[in-house]
Amino acid sequence: MLFLFSITWGAVSGWWALACLLLGVLYAWLMYRQPINLANKFRYVLSVVRALTVAIIALLLLAPMLKSVGYKSEKPLVLILQDNSESIKLFNPKGSQSYNVYNLAIDLDKVKSTLGDNYEVHEFNFDKTLHNGLSTKFNGKQTDISAALKQVNEQYVNQNIGAIVLATDGLYNQGSDPQYEARNFKTAIYTVALGDTTPKHDLLIANVNYNKTAFLGNDFEIEVLAEAYQSKGETMRLSVTEDGKQVAAQNIPVNSAAFQKLVPLKLNADRKGVRKFNISIAPVSNELSTQNNSETIYVDVLDAKQKVLLVYNGPHPDVSVIKKGIESNRNFEVKTTLLSDLSTLKIGDYSLVILYQLTPGNSGLLQSLAKTKMPVWYMLGGQSDLQDFNNQQQAIKISSGRAEMQEVFAQPVPEFSAFTLTDSTRQKISTFPPLMAPFGSYTSSPTNQILLKQKIGNVLTTYPLLSFSDEAGRRTGILTGEGLWRWQLAEYKANSNHHAVEELLSQSVQYLTANANRQQFRVYPAKNVFDEGENVILNAELYNDAFELINTPDVKIDLKSVDGKNYSFLFTRSGQSYQLDAGALPVGEYTYSATTKVGPRSFTANGQLTVKALNLETRQSAANHQLLNNIAKQSGGQMLLPSQINRLADLIRKNDNIKTVVYQDKHYSDMIDVKWIFIVILALLSTEWFIRKREGEI
Repeated sequence: MLFLFSITWGAVSGWWALACLLLGVLYAWLMYRQPINLANKFRYVLSVVRALTVAIIALLLLAPMLKSVGYKSEKPLVLILQDNSESIKLFNPKGSQSYNVYNLAIDLDKVKSTLGDNYEVHEFNFDKTLHNGLSTKFNGKQTDISAALKQVNEQYVNQNIGAIVLATDGLYNQGSDPQYEARNFKTAIYTVALGDTTPKHDLLIANVNYNKTAFLGNDFEIEVLAEAYQSKGETMRLSVTEDGKQVAAQNIPVNSAAFQKLVPLKLNADRKGVRKFNISIAPVSNELSTQNNSETIYVDVLDAKQKVLLVYNGPHPDVSVIKKGIESNRNFEVKTTLLSDLSTLKIGDYSLVILYQLTPGNSGLLQSLAKTKMPVWYMLGGQSDLQDFNNQQQAIKISSGRAEMQEVFAQPVPEFSAFTLTDSTRQKISTFPPLMAPFGSYTSSPTNQILLKQKIGNVLTTYPLLSFSDEAGRRTGILTGEGLWRWQLAEYKANSNHHAVEELLSQSVQYLTANANRQQFRVYPAKNVFDEGENVILNAELYNDAFELINTPDVKIDLKSVDGKNYSFLFTRSGQSYQLDAGALPVGEYTYSATTKVGPRSFTANGQLTVKALNLETRQSAANHQLLNNIAKQSGGQMLLPSQINRLADLIRKNDNIKTVVYQDKHYSDMIDVKWIFIVILALLSTEWFIRKREGEI
């Protein structure tokens, strides 16, 4: 690093330095113009010393600034990102186009040594997340190219990134389109196109849409997205089994090379409890992979009609819409009551309380809700007490400086997964007239699942309109707008029915009441199906006879796999409940039995869960080189084949935009703070004193 120094005078003219020097000369002349016992040589020396001393002191009184300028060079960074997911080794091309992917790390490392000391090269591998160094394992179960690019961009922000080398097959099953993240780089991206672009013969289940709860005696529907590649003329045999018994089946003729079909299947909830269904496609000859031919789902079948209490403070057309919409599902019974009549009812008899433009602060009876696990659905409007609403729950906070309402349209969120709405319902909701929501700034907690966002005019916001949360086993729904009657009228005008409004209300209530039972000891997994490598989380709740949560006794649990292996754990206490992190369990089916004891009474809870193999990497076999070519072109880079990796170093060296950057660093400091100036003044005065003392002038 090179440093240069100079003096800057700020608001004072630099000509004052000459005045300071003249002052020093004048002072020295007055002092030594009539020497008594000093020789001329000493008189001249002392005059110069005194003149310099006075000039420097006078100069410091002007408070000049000392400017230091440093120059630092920063070599260009070359960041190498290598895909370490399973698809790299599973779908490597055969024949003359083959490339030994296990040599990839060696070939990329040669780029680093070829570039030499003029570049700073950092190497990474990625699957779902980014890792340091290159790898030859290719064992990643998920691929998120966008996340890898984002992580390196954040890690090297404001640094001299010269080039990105991205070696992948272009297949990703997590995150967003990497082309969008690549645009955040102001540098060239060189892509190395791995994998085979030739489609393979394969049948698979791409997705299963279903609701996690159903009611005893009802039929319920699941939607299976079946796909087939290079299988034209084949017949897909799709079946659903429960405990080895087939409960539904359908034959699907494949009529194109890239086939896709959404298949609805109707099942019957003829037995209560958690039901496990296996969905599978029969394998065909010469199929690339059968790992992606099956999926497992769990559906909780409830056997009791749920009672819902709807509390409101005054007449409103929304109240009738809500009641009729929920009761369109014959498994729900809605009781509407004015807040003034609430004392005549027993809240504990209901599975869900809907507070229409009310909050627990409106009534002492409602305040008791905060101490229970009963689900609550808040519906806000012009009469809502926002301050009390903010105090009663953590899912949404609304900051409003004035009591005003504004029109907001509903925009469904595709990522919502707590329950499923049909595509037609989502489409209708997006066209409904606006609701009236409180004006202000909305903040949503990370655990809050948003089903509908607010769209103000043509601007889609992140503000929630309808959302749900599940904290410590208590489910909460929040609708931040009023005017559902407008939706009902608009739907009837367009379709002569209320199906979308009824489905939205019914599914919301079904989700909120799914765990509203009165068992004293409950053990339930965070979800029924865990992915391979994911930590298995189980929760437990224990109630005393007054139905108050307690966690004094120990809770033990045994998990047993289908091959007979046992895992024993002890729950840890979490708040007033229990929680267990059993870690990552091997792939398979598990049953569990949990036990605890309160006084002389023993309690047992049983259930089942599944740890499924992650087949995401096998669902796409044809590499997406077009994606890699687009990324390279939009950044000014180039796409290369694995056999062309040896050209990378030369391409980077010839890119005139990849160069060493020199940074200038300016620093200003008061000259009076510079210590060595005081040392010079002290040395000058000491020299003058010593000579005068030696010559007898002192």
